[in-house]
Amino acid sequence: MNKVTVVGAGKYGSMTALRIAEYDIVQEVVMTDIVEGLPQGLALDINQSRFVEQFNTKLIGTNDYKDTEGSDVVVITAGLPRKPGMSRMDLLEVNAKIVEGVTEEILKYSDNPSIIVVTNPLDQMTTLASDVSGLPKNKVMGQAGILDSSRFAYFIAEKLSVDTSDVYALTLGSHGETMVPVPSLCTVKGEPLTDILSESDINELVEKTSNGGAEIVGLLKTGSAYFAPASSAAVMVKSIVNNSDEIFPVCAWLEGQYGIDDVYLGVPAKLGKNGVTEVVEFELTEPEKNALIDASNAVKAKVEELNNIKNQ
Repeated sequence: MNKVTVVGAGKYGSMTALRIAEYDIVQEVVMTDIVEGLPQGLALDINQSRFVEQFNTKLIGTNDYKDTEGSDVVVITAGLPRKPGMSRMDLLEVNAKIVEGVTEEILKYSDNPSIIVVTNPLDQMTTLASDVSGLPKNKVMGQAGILDSSRFAYFIAEKLSVDTSDVYALTLGSHGETMVPVPSLCTVKGEPLTDILSESDINELVEKTSNGGAEIVGLLKTGSAYFAPASSAAVMVKSIVNNSDEIFPVCAWLEGQYGIDDVYLGVPAKLGKNGVTEVVEFELTEPEKNALIDASNAVKAKVEELNNIKNQ
């Protein structure tokens, strides 16, 4: 694989492009945006860091989708970010139009890319990109679970005063209010989290994780998180480009796994050159599995809302 495109040159998009470039795993990273000069200027700035950071990947900034031709992987970050007091669902109608247009433009120049959606509301935008693209379901996925799991790991590490490298954390389900933490599979230095913290302590950390993005939005006043989200998107690209089949929690299409059908939802999945190469079924507790089913039903309801908007 030689080419990755990042759609959107805002803070999220430009940081994602930088992370991918610094991995030095492709020849080119194309960053496209509707704002003239923005992607070009950022690409020039990043290219001028190549000598210091010792990577050879070339950044190309453009306002023309033709420059994305032949992309192996496309990351869609385009869309309006949340403002204080806004939920991810408040963005549904406006971002649906953006994601639809972006997906159509990408498919004009790239036949069979893997598409990673990060635009909110994540689960619905992933569904929309899949429908518009007409690509096999495994080629379209969303980034959310890695970010939520990373936030969960951070809060666990802070609570227990340990290094984040000592923590394994996992969240599934929807990106937002129906996030499904999986404490039964979380560990600290190899010990089950449930043996270390009380249920009330774990619930407190889960709530902080669920509100992690909103807390940052509130502090920033304008804009939203982008350092951790960009790292999460970039590591998905890395696994696909390297065909490593690493397991990550991603928004993937379900066909009976976990007893759930016909919906994009956050689940553990292997990522390789064909996108989602396998949805991995971990053994969950009954409450965790029920929560995942509830999350799938909530996503389906919101997808129906999206379909109603599209049909108006």
